[in-house]
Amino acid sequence: MPASSVIAAAAASAGPLPPDRRMPPMSVNVLSGTTVPMHAPHSPDGSDQLDELLRRLRTHALRDAEPDARGLIGWLRRQIDADIAVVDGHARTQAATPGFPPDTVTALRPVLAQLTSGRLRAATRQVGAWQVRCEALGRHVPRPVLMVAAPSPLTREAGELVSHTGTVLEVLHRLKRVDDLTDRYRRMAERYRLAVFMTLMAGDLATARRATVGSVPPLLEAEHLCVHLLRCEPRDRSLLAEAHQDGSGYHGRGLMVLCPVYDEHLICLVPADEAQAAEPCGLAGLLRSLVRDNPHYALGISAPHPPEATAEAYEQAYHALAIAQQKRDRIAAYQGDAPLAGLLPRRPALRWARTLLRPLSPMPRLTFEVTRLALSFPRSGVARLLGISRNTVTAHLRRVEEALGVDLRRVRHRADIALAMAISSLPDSAEDAPAGDPPAPTLEGLLSTDAAVTWARAFLRSLQDEEHRPVLATLRAWVEADADAQRTARALGISRTTVRSRLRTAERLLNRDLLTAGFGTHDVVHALRVADCAP
Repeated sequence: MPASSVIAAAAASAGPLPPDRRMPPMSVNVLSGTTVPMHAPHSPDGSDQLDELLRRLRTHALRDAEPDARGLIGWLRRQIDADIAVVDGHARTQAATPGFPPDTVTALRPVLAQLTSGRLRAATRQVGAWQVRCEALGRHVPRPVLMVAAPSPLTREAGELVSHTGTVLEVLHRLKRVDDLTDRYRRMAERYRLAVFMTLMAGDLATARRATVGSVPPLLEAEHLCVHLLRCEPRDRSLLAEAHQDGSGYHGRGLMVLCPVYDEHLICLVPADEAQAAEPCGLAGLLRSLVRDNPHYALGISAPHPPEATAEAYEQAYHALAIAQQKRDRIAAYQGDAPLAGLLPRRPALRWARTLLRPLSPMPRLTFEVTRLALSFPRSGVARLLGISRNTVTAHLRRVEEALGVDLRRVRHRADIALAMAISSLPDSAEDAPAGDPPAPTLEGLLSTDAAVTWARAFLRSLQDEEHRPVLATLRAWVEADADAQRTARALGISRTTVRSRLRTAERLLNRDLLTAGFGTHDVVHALRVADCAP
């Protein structure tokens, strides 16, 4: 429970102070010197004033706002007929009642220096016609100071009320600091988990473990993990991640990461044994129950992968989420085939990929990373992922286009580069670079191999029946139109709504996300190219 909630609950249940701590009903009016009742005495023992302080403490603690020093000292002025100011640890006035003498702070600067530095706790000084009482607040230097100015000394009862008010001010300031530190810790934990996830996305498990600085999350001890991609309300993501976070900043054996690209996506990494249990438990079970209880949620689940293959697992969960949103229970596990990059003949495919990407070798590593991400995410998302501007992303991509002689707005060019990068990122083999390798093959040659033809036929099989021929024709036109639904509609003489409806059908049948022009689109491009060339 946040510190503010604990203090607020204590204040709410504390009730009036015991009789030996209550203030007497009479006080001296320090302006006139006469004995009069203190302002607004609602009970004969003055406990209403202390009740009011507790009420203000409870109100401010629950409101998660800046402490209302001006309101508190205004209330105190009405109780003791004196003027009050609050100065910060550098003797700067933070709040003051209208009648507080303006030159007092300057005149008492040497005393204030001792109070703010912790050498004095309280002091009373005469400044002209004013008797000024100063009390330091809190323990941490530099300390703020509560100043009370009156023509004559305060009564004991008024002095106690000043001290009580100062204590309330300090508690409110301390609560605010605790809440600020809690928020800062939460934000740092979010960034920390994102850094671990992005390192795994790059396939670098060793760096992910080193980055945890001795507090290795249990997830990194798992042999295999599954990515669960939860689609939920953007405002729910932080609430879910915070509600289920443990003292180490993780989520038990799993990890919840706020997607930096899509505001409605919560990325969850779960050990495979939890995800694949007969009754999914831990974070996997929690996510399924959240989807059952919230009709606007959906969940895509990847197949198990080693932690080093988190990028492939994320891609599968992304495709599965597109399918889940069309299912009655809104939960879908990835059912697709093995990726094309791993099925092509290894040595020829690697020669082709390295030849295609060779012009990028002299470029900074950041350029390569921007390009890899831009093939799957919008440019604004790439900028957010890497912490750079969208203009910087565009500049990197322009250099890549010039070096490779491609146009990254064309889906075929994007698909070719994505395939080359996927092949290059596969684990090295002892046979990858033998001496005397022949020249690199063409992509058409690679896609005419038996493995590629078999993959393409399996990929498109669900669209080959008569019922789905219009869907297949729409996919072809959509690729020709560079994934532009409006141009596709004009080319086919149908509405844009019909195009999108057929693309949704294709998503369901192919187990691929298509409407974001990312991972799934590349597979469609290659499968159609193979189908058009194969006998």
